[in-house]
Amino acid sequence: MINQDGQKHNTQVCLASVTAVRDALYVLNGKWKLPLILTLSEGPQRFKDIQRALGDITPKILSKELKDLELNEFVKRNVFNTTPVTITYELMPYSLSLDPVLQELRKWGMQHRERIVNSRKQPVEAMSV
Repeated sequence: MINQDGQKHNTQVCLASVTAVRDALYVLNGKWKLPLILTLSEGPQRFKDIQRALGDITPKILSKELKDLELNEFVKRNVFNTTPVTITYELMPYSLSLDPVLQELRKWGMQHRERIVNSRKQPVEAMSV
């Protein structure tokens, strides 16, 4: 079997691909990581501003997600010696590597939503005819 890159399919290549996808999903898993990255793409923000932008995320979950993204070098935590201490979060340059992924996910998500909405309309329209 030939894959989309014109290479012959083999088990080793397949396992490497599955591992790569699994690694990506491990880093970006969950409900909040991608929306959090998109929120921070607007520039450095304070914790409360991020929480407000995301809506119904709890402080505990937001803190955990920020720490995970910091460990994976997507987010940088900045501490400013002010009174009171100011802490902001910003995207690291490495996060730009997600731009093509996010664009494709956005495109796919829009197509998927349209498909589902249209498929739910069809039976109703067929009954009304």
